[in-house]
Amino acid sequence: MAEASRIFHSTLFPTLSLQLSKPCYNSHVYPSLSLKKAPRPVQCSVSTSETKSTSSNATQEVPWGCDIDSLENAEALQKWLSDSGLPPQKMAIDKVAVGERGLVALKNVRKGEKLLFVPPSLFITADSEWSSPEAGQVLKQYSVPDWPLLATYLISEASAQKSSRWCNYISALPRQPYSLLYWTRAELDRYLEASQIRQRAIERVTDVIGTYNDLRLRIFSKYPDIFPEEVFNMETFRWSFGILFSRLVRLPSMNGKVALVPWADMLNHSCEVETFLDYDKSSQGVVFTTDRAYQPGEQVFISYGKKSNGELLLSYGFVPKEGTNPSDLVELPLSLKKSDRCYKEKLEALKKHGLSASQCYPIQITGWPLELMAYAYLAVSPPSMSKQFDEIAAAASNKSTIKKDLRYPDIEEKALQFILDSCESSISKYSKFLQASGSMDLDVTSPKQLNRRVFLKQLAVDLCTSEQRILFRAEYILRRRLRDMRSGELRALRIFDGLRNIFK
Repeated sequence: MAEASRIFHSTLFPTLSLQLSKPCYNSHVYPSLSLKKAPRPVQCSVSTSETKSTSSNATQEVPWGCDIDSLENAEALQKWLSDSGLPPQKMAIDKVAVGERGLVALKNVRKGEKLLFVPPSLFITADSEWSSPEAGQVLKQYSVPDWPLLATYLISEASAQKSSRWCNYISALPRQPYSLLYWTRAELDRYLEASQIRQRAIERVTDVIGTYNDLRLRIFSKYPDIFPEEVFNMETFRWSFGILFSRLVRLPSMNGKVALVPWADMLNHSCEVETFLDYDKSSQGVVFTTDRAYQPGEQVFISYGKKSNGELLLSYGFVPKEGTNPSDLVELPLSLKKSDRCYKEKLEALKKHGLSASQCYPIQITGWPLELMAYAYLAVSPPSMSKQFDEIAAAASNKSTIKKDLRYPDIEEKALQFILDSCESSISKYSKFLQASGSMDLDVTSPKQLNRRVFLKQLAVDLCTSEQRILFRAEYILRRRLRDMRSGELRALRIFDGLRNIFK
């Protein structure tokens, strides 16, 4: 998996939920991270105040796994996979230019050829056998959902070391996955202040911390011999969730079953391919079908799904080159003005349809969703349109089935100007960060920390540059549209004045 620098009626992007147009590799239905009741209900919610030092201090590495670019355990992994039922492969793990390590072709690979054939016996799922049966029994007793269960399973198997059948696989996993889960709060605030992905990262970290705290309070503390704190702690859960967010696969042909698929998860992402992993019933294994040919020595790619650069950074820790991702987008924040005479009425209409006074809408290089235009109409609509507030608010929500393509010619110019003002406000934030990024103080005592900060800053610069590019395009389209509308109005006025003079 990528471990380094990895029309459109779009809906909003809710936290921990990525909606894709078709089943794709790593097409997560990100979890609510809530636990069900066994003896007692377990709620997975936590305030940011409960994060304590975990959000401000640099994270510690777990005692298992390997460096992100290491091949030290690759040979052992490949031998174990072969001994465990993986058929002969046309690919091998190697260091690569994109992703630091990945799978490269050993032989000529044809376009349309099926590769991998990883059998179900090599999947890690919620039904996998535990090296510590007692731990598995306790979690099933509490009806822990798949994601927290798998996170706990990974830690349990990692701590079992050589007594776990997954020892060779875990040894080949990155000790510290590239993920925004590993950015401190100070780093998120400093480098991603301009991007809406910062808030999504904070929410994800908060959810993971809340999930761990609930497991610790409701389960781990009651069974300290089975779940010792020196093994099951916040750092090991940060690691295991980082692995899940970047490697867990949803398999459409297995009714959406989620699984870790060793070997397959060494494949890196490319925005230029559309092939994805799925279970093949005829061969009884996970496969993908190539959509291009590969020569020996070339890196083989799959798609992680139609994800924006921000989403790729959030889960996988990399940003594609600017302009190479056709699915890239930027989330544009819009807000009602509290000075609006109809603020309360508009807010009530928005809340009725699951919206708030401040909303984010996705903008792509090709355009923006109808919901965004509806929100803009509502924001600028005068008191005389109060009877239409509910209709407009419904059109602004992705949950509504009401007609979205609303037109209000009398206020269209104001609505477009409202969107333009929001675009320009966001552009100024990106410009401020990008201008300051060249002079950011990166002086730290540890060379390792210096390298880390340089790397994080570059990721942030790459993301902000790509998101600002989309906003510049939207700004250009809006200005041109407004210019055409205003010049058209001027021509109409001149024609009207000419006709009036004739009749005089």
